Amino acid sequence: MKQPLTLIIDDEPDIRELLEITLARMGIETYSAADVSSAKLLLENQIFDLCLTDLRLPDGDGLEVLDYIQKHQPNLPVAMISAHGSMDTAIKAMKKGAFDFISKPIDLVALRQLISSALKLSTHPPINLSNKPSDSTSATTLLGNSESMVELREKIEKLSRSQAPIHIKGESGAGKELVAKLIHQQGPRNDKPFIAVNCGAIPHELMESEFFGHKKGSFTGAVTDKQGLFQAADGGTLFLDEVADLPSSLQVKLLRAIQEKKVRAVGTQQEIPVDVRLLSATHKDLATMINAGDFRQDLYYRINVIELVVPPLRSRVEDIPQLAQHLLAKLAKANNLKQPGLAATAITALKQYRFPGNVRELENILERALALYDGSVITKEDLNLPASNNSSNLAQSGEYDPSQVSLENFLEDIEKQAICDALEENRWNKTATAKQLGLTFRSLRYRLKKLGLE
Repeated sequence: MKQPLTLIIDDEPDIRELLEITLARMGIETYSAADVSSAKLLLENQIFDLCLTDLRLPDGDGLEVLDYIQKHQPNLPVAMISAHGSMDTAIKAMKKGAFDFISKPIDLVALRQLISSALKLSTHPPINLSNKPSDSTSATTLLGNSESMVELREKIEKLSRSQAPIHIKGESGAGKELVAKLIHQQGPRNDKPFIAVNCGAIPHELMESEFFGHKKGSFTGAVTDKQGLFQAADGGTLFLDEVADLPSSLQVKLLRAIQEKKVRAVGTQQEIPVDVRLLSATHKDLATMINAGDFRQDLYYRINVIELVVPPLRSRVEDIPQLAQHLLAKLAKANNLKQPGLAATAITALKQYRFPGNVRELENILERALALYDGSVITKEDLNLPASNNSSNLAQSGEYDPSQVSLENFLEDIEKQAICDALEENRWNKTATAKQLGLTFRSLRYRLKKLGLE
């Protein structure tokens, strides 16, 4: 088996020697350079498996090296060595495509973890991200021929090779967790855990314990030691869904965990090093929350090194037929039923619907239709969609045009849109939704049934 080859670029002889000794003990051959020009000469004559470069060099900087490598050896992982206080430059490097960074003074445990992850990039098999999955009921498939989905799959493939924190932005039900899983599975951590957590579902008083763990007896009810989510995801990926719901006290601790790559369990004084790829998501506007003082700006910059937008279903209407067939196949298999066909009228109706709940709502609609349809195909009537598409579009704009829609249908769609928005904001918790809308739970249930949202 070929011995891995690493290029070390640093103008400090002591750092170069430390890195050379560490990598030699890992069975990795090294070449070293003290400046940008020497590094370019080596890159012209050798094919490397990894590059470790200092950010500040006598005749340039690590960003120049990164640009050169991306042009001449685009598959070569580049890790930046950053001095204390140059975090902003390290983040800039990751935005430009650096694999990861490590801070001085160098933590050898973290360095070895970084090197091991980087070297896996050339050995792990890529996942199938095409829109033609080999298993029609696969849960890790990103379907769609639309331009936005083709572009999203390409971005996932590229970003999976980095360790940069990614913030996945999109409406509820659009598939943010699926995107996070694909980033994990396509990357070098795919043999380690993928831990997903809904930040809005954890009681605030238990959040620190859930994230960082606790020791037995550290508080009432702590009858045993508990491993936190960071420790559970060690070596793998931690996906924080609805990260906007984190309380300010936890935001501070999360920021420190990301910066230091260490966590401290409740009831202990010892910090434990952790190696996780951090992905986050929310359907809320974090920039607005920062302005309102509800979300820390420094944490936002740490989790949002790269932003990845998942398009809403209504912006990629051409993907709906393929998605619908895929979801029907999955639902039919799960319920031991023969997969029905979709009538042309049903497909047309789905393509005209706005889907405020996105792919999740499409699945719910098809699941309901599968349970209620009578015949060989699912028809438009089986879908139980709103009767007037014009009124739905007008309700979105807030403009009433009596020549296009009746007042009754227009008001009904405004009511439906308001309830859907509240349901999405409360993650489809009906009790919380009723409270927000000033309704009794029974009244909300009645409206959901009347509007076809139950």
